[in-house]
Amino acid sequence: MKSINKSAIKEMLGQIPLTAEIYGRLRQPGKSLTADFALEALEQNIATWKEQAARAKASAQPGKKVFIFGMLRYWLEHVTLLSLGVAGMGHEVTLAYLPYSKWKEPLDRFNLRRQSLYAQGVLSKAEPLVKIAPLATSSQARQLPPELDEAIRLVALRDTQYTLQVEEVSLDSDLYRLRLERNLAVARAAYALLRKDRPQAVILPNGTILEFGALYQVARYLEIPTVTYEFGEQRDRIWLAQNAEVMRQSTDDLWAQRKHLPLSEAELAQARKLFESRQHATLWENFARRWQDVPSEGGAKVRAELGLDARPVVLLATNVIGDSLTLGRQVFSDSMTEWLERTAKFFADHPEVQFVARIHPGELITKGPSVADVVRRELPELPSHIHLVPADAKINTYDLVQIADLGLVYTTTVGMEMVMSGVPVIAAGNTHYRAKGFTLDPESWEAYFSLLSQVLPDPGKYRPSQQQVELAWNYAYRFFFDYPHPFPWHLLQMWRDVAEWPLERILSAEGQSRYGKTFQYLLGEPVIW
Repeated sequence: MKSINKSAIKEMLGQIPLTAEIYGRLRQPGKSLTADFALEALEQNIATWKEQAARAKASAQPGKKVFIFGMLRYWLEHVTLLSLGVAGMGHEVTLAYLPYSKWKEPLDRFNLRRQSLYAQGVLSKAEPLVKIAPLATSSQARQLPPELDEAIRLVALRDTQYTLQVEEVSLDSDLYRLRLERNLAVARAAYALLRKDRPQAVILPNGTILEFGALYQVARYLEIPTVTYEFGEQRDRIWLAQNAEVMRQSTDDLWAQRKHLPLSEAELAQARKLFESRQHATLWENFARRWQDVPSEGGAKVRAELGLDARPVVLLATNVIGDSLTLGRQVFSDSMTEWLERTAKFFADHPEVQFVARIHPGELITKGPSVADVVRRELPELPSHIHLVPADAKINTYDLVQIADLGLVYTTTVGMEMVMSGVPVIAAGNTHYRAKGFTLDPESWEAYFSLLSQVLPDPGKYRPSQQQVELAWNYAYRFFFDYPHPFPWHLLQMWRDVAEWPLERILSAEGQSRYGKTFQYLLGEPVIW
């Protein structure tokens, strides 16, 4: 009862003007409430960045009115550096922020205002070059238009799915209510602010989940040009999307421009080297991730290890449930989970083939349910022709690809690589490589099961043609090497990258020659592929 009363008192005090501000100035001046929102590194560098940006802006042409948003310590550091860089290029920048350090834990109004005051104290060192807008204490619109309100509720649903890493969640849960409350709050604040001081460009990370997703929905509802960005496994590269959610990884425009261009020998060699590194669990060039835990040992060995016989092998390569690359990607199923359930039931009745589900190794670092749990819930006693390869199995996925006669995928990139290896693939989710000319793409449950019934008797008849295999290799090169744009500061090693590429170097002729186009794309200039 004591803790409840204390929380209630803080919530009440948070509604009284200046209480949090006075308390913060007296008790914790210039200090974060929590270590995970400590902005010491940012505070140590922001004045230097501002000085460097101010020098560059003095000789720059006047640019656009730009609105940039960030929250969480690491993203706030990144968008602050980005804001000062954009300001140094001559643009009028507003940096809006929220002072949250966690997205799944509540923060009472009193401490929210204290944390906002702390962040504002650090960020204000960028003024007047960058205008700072604390959204947590900004005026809010009384209500949102119904269409926008519905979009915000969908973001809250995806937040809950993403956090719990499940697709079936309760709208009565505390987590959903928290995510909805926070998303509605930032949406109302952003709606009021963006309508009043309409920018010419909005830049924000991700754009799909959390407050990033809510703000994206507001900007698009107001028809303000919006760019979302994220980072993959490549250093010195950034993903970005204009008027779209970057995690959708839409490559349609890129593919339309380049699919007819054959790969040069050098480009094909580069794609082959990357593919080999993915197969053999090694790092390569600027890729900072190993895709397998164990090197390839050959298809014969894995066939013997799993006890597979001469019947055709159907390989289902899974995603992690609740991953942001799967949420909202359904084509004909309600979710990836439903696709897994109905697919497992289908193959339980088809012992003429061997069904192998390779559980994504990423499940080892997540807390949600395993795909194996989904399959076993539908099939408590697995038929002998169905094999589950656990996430921690010392089996290389590409050895399974070597023995596969048919591949089934939702959105995993392994589907593209199976076609590159000559395996026919059915893409059930709205993955970036679907409908690019080399996968089998059913649009309904009826079409999906009909296609399976046609392929299973003789998968060899459906193997991709040589032209389709070449098309898949071409697309893979475009996706890995053309789709990401050159960019100096990767989120995961920002401070190391800043040491190599300080702001003044980026704003120099050298930096603009290397990265200038990417900054133009971030500001909404049409991407030239």
